[in-house]
Amino acid sequence: MTLKSAEDSLATRASLLDRLKDWGDHASWQDFFDTYWQLIYRVALKSGLTEMEAQDAVQETVLAVVKNIKAFKYDPKVCSFKSWLMLIARRRVIAHLRKRGRQPQAVSGDTARTGRTAAIDRIADPEAGQLDKLWDEEWGRNLFDTALARVSQRADPRHLQVFDCYVVKGWKVEDIVRSLKVSTAQIYTIKHRISALIKEEVERLEKEMV
Repeated sequence: MTLKSAEDSLATRASLLDRLKDWGDHASWQDFFDTYWQLIYRVALKSGLTEMEAQDAVQETVLAVVKNIKAFKYDPKVCSFKSWLMLIARRRVIAHLRKRGRQPQAVSGDTARTGRTAAIDRIADPEAGQLDKLWDEEWGRNLFDTALARVSQRADPRHLQVFDCYVVKGWKVEDIVRSLKVSTAQIYTIKHRISALIKEEVERLEKEMV
């Protein structure tokens, strides 16, 4: 990254935080919620919360951000926005777990989606690195999902269908050829084009979200 691009990246992030510090900027706050709520929700579920508790954790985290954003000073050398948001969300998750006298629990992806607790590994220290690890994993997933959603707004719906079947759902090429009436070459070309658009969007998001 050149010095100029680094400065532009910093300006982009600072601009985003400045907009959030305006409580009356409803569009920016809606964008913030749309971008981050699933991240917080999935981390809460995978930490052992029920679906209702996870929803409460999302609301409580957003309210805490609203309350404290004006005091937050952006300095990536000291604390990035990503880390600051993680600390807020983690406190809410731990508070819910302690209400039930439980420790955070690592939950499988399938279990988290259903909200049920199955075979789980208990985490001895709720302040330790397991929640941080969950956050990093879900942060990456959230980047991809958000980028895909933005790309979906401007890409060819037919191409998105092919990409979804091949990359997201993991269909076999022959099944896509038969079901969607496209050639193998078209599938690979579409995958390359949509992947490139998503990569560009992820890079753009990273400037806003880190």
